[in-house]
Amino acid sequence: MLANMFSKIPLTSLRSFESAARLSSFKAAAIELFVTPSAISHQIKSLEHWLGLLLFERVAKGVTLTTEGLDLYKNIHQHFSSINQSLSQLRSQTDENAITVTTTHAFASLWLIPRLGDFYRRHPTMQVNIITSKTQADLHRDASIDVAISSVFEEVPDTYQLHLMDESFQAYTPYRTPLSGETRSLLINVRWEADGHNPFDWTTWCQAAGHDDWLANATFMEYDDEHHALQAATSGYGMVLASDVLAVDSVTRGFLTPYKPEVKLTGTHYVSACVPGRERNPPVRDFLDWLSKEASKHLVLQRLLTESIDFSAHKNPLRNDRNQSMLKLQIY
Repeated sequence: MLANMFSKIPLTSLRSFESAARLSSFKAAAIELFVTPSAISHQIKSLEHWLGLLLFERVAKGVTLTTEGLDLYKNIHQHFSSINQSLSQLRSQTDENAITVTTTHAFASLWLIPRLGDFYRRHPTMQVNIITSKTQADLHRDASIDVAISSVFEEVPDTYQLHLMDESFQAYTPYRTPLSGETRSLLINVRWEADGHNPFDWTTWCQAAGHDDWLANATFMEYDDEHHALQAATSGYGMVLASDVLAVDSVTRGFLTPYKPEVKLTGTHYVSACVPGRERNPPVRDFLDWLSKEASKHLVLQRLLTESIDFSAHKNPLRNDRNQSMLKLQIY
């Protein structure tokens, strides 16, 4: 019974009310909570509707508490202060400089984590906590998440978004693996959970590449995660159809070679998202600024790979240390 009772408490609205009442201003409350004034107004109206009474009187110079509003504020402020004191005793001193980021396991392993060293060098006091999930986070329900990085077809509604990269899906072969009949018959596949037709499958790619004959004798090695699929390919198990965003480091390090790089299947868009207003929080702002710059470097790298590197005869020139150094100079 207690769980059901507590589940009905409108905590977000109460937090907005407490801040607005304490500061005597919807605008000041919005700044404190990193949201918009209209969001504060909406939360308070929702609370008033839920209670069935007015908490604020709207006056010419702003708002003032009603008698009922003042009584509620005294109780709420006292209990919020007690909760905050308890949490402060438990919370580590580094939490003020910590952010929580959620993304997929594949993106975290193959793209984000390998680049985080640069972020820590630039922000040595910052801490980035990473949570991986196959499902898209609901940022309005889970306040513990500061930033969500997702690959999407459409914008995530009601969030502050930063466009990072567009992806495409290409075929890759293991380095120095000749494209024999055996290689063509071992196709590494990712099992997608999305409903409807999957536009990133081998059937679609083979049709676009003029290799419909491959499908007749193909043996598919299926994985439920892009990271595992790419690991299988770099280990020499077969060809993989993968996101160029996730495969780029394997290509630049010489573990994979694009096959028919001119054949690309249009993919999704990588975006970072947070609750509107939270992007102004200094740790979040620093992380998003860094993330945007890293995404720009990635785009430069993709362009250089497309324009200046010949992958004919399945030779990867990036195995050459000098070529890798030249690429780094052009990117950084």
